[in-house]
Amino acid sequence: MPSLDDIAQFQTSLNADDVAWLHALVTDWQIIADLSFSDLVLWVPDGESKGMWAGAQIRPTTGPTTLLEDVAGTFVPTGRGDQLEIALTSGKRVAEHVEEEHDGTRIRVEVIPVCRGARTIAVISRRSAESGLRTASTLENAYFEASRELAEMIRRGEFPLPGTRTDLADSLRVGDGFVRTDASGVVRYASPNAMSAYRRLGLVGDLVGTHLGDVTTGLVDRRPTDRGARGLLRGDESIEAEIENGQASLLLRVIPLLAAGRRSGSLILLRDVTELRLRERELVSKEATIREIHHRVKNNLQTVAALLRLQGRRMENPEARAALEEAVRRVGSIALVHETLSQSFSDFVEFDEIADRLLRTVLDVSDGPAGANRVTAERFGTFGLLPGSCATPLAMVLTELIQNAAEHAFDERGGTLTLAVNRIRDKIRLRVSDDGAGLPPGFDPAASLGLSIVTTLVEGELDGTLAFETRVGGGTTVAISLIV
Repeated sequence: MPSLDDIAQFQTSLNADDVAWLHALVTDWQIIADLSFSDLVLWVPDGESKGMWAGAQIRPTTGPTTLLEDVAGTFVPTGRGDQLEIALTSGKRVAEHVEEEHDGTRIRVEVIPVCRGARTIAVISRRSAESGLRTASTLENAYFEASRELAEMIRRGEFPLPGTRTDLADSLRVGDGFVRTDASGVVRYASPNAMSAYRRLGLVGDLVGTHLGDVTTGLVDRRPTDRGARGLLRGDESIEAEIENGQASLLLRVIPLLAAGRRSGSLILLRDVTELRLRERELVSKEATIREIHHRVKNNLQTVAALLRLQGRRMENPEARAALEEAVRRVGSIALVHETLSQSFSDFVEFDEIADRLLRTVLDVSDGPAGANRVTAERFGTFGLLPGSCATPLAMVLTELIQNAAEHAFDERGGTLTLAVNRIRDKIRLRVSDDGAGLPPGFDPAASLGLSIVTTLVEGELDGTLAFETRVGGGTTVAISLIV
């Protein structure tokens, strides 16, 4: 099905401003389709005056459709679309008449000129199934009246309304809640859904006959805002807003109705979003609680690390002191992940920052032969976002590997420690390499507590694989593969 842009560009002589006007119209014409219980088809004139092209269409959400097949892109040659041509050339509405389809279905059709300034640039055919003998309800009559006023605004070039639209305008539908006010702001009609929404706000009685701005002001919380409810509902301009009190929250869209350039009232679409806002608040509260838990865990781990550090300073046995210092580093790597999670709004963390901080902090406290100032650390590639359940064991793995290299790989001359990451979707290949002394003869990773921890975390918690390799040119590489 071709787009409106395609048809306008290749089949018509409409200029860019005309096409922009038509785009604004079809963006907002769902309201008219719903109010009139009708299908709408936008027809634009052929650039060579050979007929009319169907540029866009919309079906109602409030009733059945007469367009069982899409018609956008259809061409009607001159002479076969007489009613469309009359509306286009005269700039006047063609009154509702009955057309019979090929299958015998009788369709009521009205043609509405689409004007921009003093020019008619397109027409809309409004199609609905011929009704039986049933009398229209009060709600239907109110809908029809509003749709006729909007159609007349289209004919006079007063609709679509100027201004920036938001997602709120597209989300509100006529069936959610509908209120019609007169020029003074007094309610002439309120749909059952609109009444239910206002009763949830605390309304007692009926809306009809009341001043909507005054009633709403008395119901909503009196909070410092740019505009109060009375100003929002005055109907002078197109406005989208949300009002709330302790009982309910309502989304509102105000559409001014004009007659000969003067305001004749307004059409208000509204929806009760109380349950949605409650769920959002619960989610925000849950997220805040989770972040607070991570923050407290981080603080507790830092306290444990501080106590271990104090205990290590009192140790006279060098081996005992070294063991406590290793414990401090391991606790610190876990605390670093919780610190990152405490600042995040999700369960995922940017692990690149954690890896870089581990490279700096572990090497800074290294007491290996080279000292921290003689070892250069580099990272290539990116980890991206990792779930917290994966980030914690991976941080401990990096801590052990960095510490092991800093203590055993380098001599007084120092060297380079490289962290290379290759991630493709959920697969990560990680290589931790040094250009130091290389693996000793008879190397057994199980003989080292740190490397035993690495093996257990990679194979047990991360469900990955690891291998110790001799680096080409000298040094050691630890290769890890895992799925996150």
